[in-house]
Amino acid sequence: MSTVNETVLSGRYRLRDKLGSGGMSTVYLAQDEVLDRPVAIKLLHREISEEADQLERFRREARTAARLSHPNLVSVIDAGEDEGRPYIVFEYVDGETLKRCIERKGALSSDEALAYAIEIGRGLIAAHGRKLVHRDVKPQNVLIDTDGRARVTDFGIARSLEGKGLTATGRVLGTTDYVSPEQAMGEDVDERSDVYSLGVVLYEMLTGDVPFHAETQVGVAMKHVNEVMPDVLVRRPDVSAAVAAVIDRATAKDPRDRYSSVGEMVRDLEATLEIEAARGGGTSGEATTVLDSVPRSRRRLGGRRVSLTGVAMAVVGAALIAAALIFGGDRLDDIGSDDGNANTEVRLSEDGAEEFDPPPGDGDETGTQRLAVDSNPTGSAWETEHYDTQDFGGIKSGVGLIVQTTGDPAEATAVEIRAASAGWDAEIYTAPGDPPGSLREWGPPVSTINDGGTRATVDLNGEPIRSLLIWITKPPESSEQPTRFQMQISDVRVLA
Repeated sequence: MSTVNETVLSGRYRLRDKLGSGGMSTVYLAQDEVLDRPVAIKLLHREISEEADQLERFRREARTAARLSHPNLVSVIDAGEDEGRPYIVFEYVDGETLKRCIERKGALSSDEALAYAIEIGRGLIAAHGRKLVHRDVKPQNVLIDTDGRARVTDFGIARSLEGKGLTATGRVLGTTDYVSPEQAMGEDVDERSDVYSLGVVLYEMLTGDVPFHAETQVGVAMKHVNEVMPDVLVRRPDVSAAVAAVIDRATAKDPRDRYSSVGEMVRDLEATLEIEAARGGGTSGEATTVLDSVPRSRRRLGGRRVSLTGVAMAVVGAALIAAALIFGGDRLDDIGSDDGNANTEVRLSEDGAEEFDPPPGDGDETGTQRLAVDSNPTGSAWETEHYDTQDFGGIKSGVGLIVQTTGDPAEATAVEIRAASAGWDAEIYTAPGDPPGSLREWGPPVSTINDGGTRATVDLNGEPIRSLLIWITKPPESSEQPTRFQMQISDVRVLA
């Protein structure tokens, strides 16, 4: 950290110390003189600021990133320009980067590495729900705060600044140690590129080093394109086969062979964290916090103290999970629930989640519907718009969320809904095929919810369903704006 001249941006942000610099920008610790608080500011290099197309993309992505809010993300709180140079203001997180943590400690314990990977994944899920791909997932862009929680930063910034391929205006865009093969080749990328990078980050946390080395960054990138990912078990033989299987699937060269979403990857990471906890006799630190946040209905091994029988079951479970990941990718979801019932969770399609706002509605709400089926029941949620009254301002009778199963129709016995606030009413509809286009076509509701709480379970008739509609007829009071009304659904689970 070096001291800088006390420049004041936009008459408000006084630059205090230089925190770091890259090929595209410099990050400073600054003081917000209006609110009297420390902030972190990323200031674009002047030559980049002179490129009109890059400048506009930077502004657009900054606006998108500013709408993200999640415990595992560093929030963007402001953006502006000073003498033609754009900057973005982040909340200041006291702590160290994950990269510095690895440099200081070396290889991390299995449970610590998995916990951080899960938290990074949960942050990425929230961003992907807003259609924002990070494109620069690396330990340097992950901060470990004083509570030990991993928080991802720099959302949208890398995407805003990059051109086709590895270079823009003649410069290599940062490190290629974590770059996906398709990004290295200048191809279009989606969230599976972030899946690949997260797999590489997990590999580094477990081994203390990145998988590929070369004399140049381009050389490293070409190894990601052409060379087989090193086997983590060679460098770290004490980790389970389940952990290795997650890394192998996440870092497949062909995006079609990877997890289709970070949500899928996080579910398997949660399962492997339980395996590691059982093998090690428990967890500590942030791993305990993360493990406690896994929904109990998904638990395979339970609490932090594990018997010898539990360890034996964990070893068998690790083999089964690894086999499932390697040979076809099907997860072993819900081998029994907390009360001993044999209910199994039906897989829901993230791409199949839809907002349902037929006329007289305008057809759209917030576009966050995937967050209700992203396997993250506590940190992200589908949310409606804010309404002035509980009858939607008198303009419509309700608004809905559609979820769809993957594959064939399932004989569903129940649906579980987790909401952010209590005091809502809803009707539940089902269909054996694709979702109907109007409420009338859905037919009569199979059940109703009156004055729903933060958790609601509705019995279904066991008939085959592929589509399910949660039709909100009365939203609760908004947690963000107490004088207005908004429905937030953080998790939907269908049981068979």
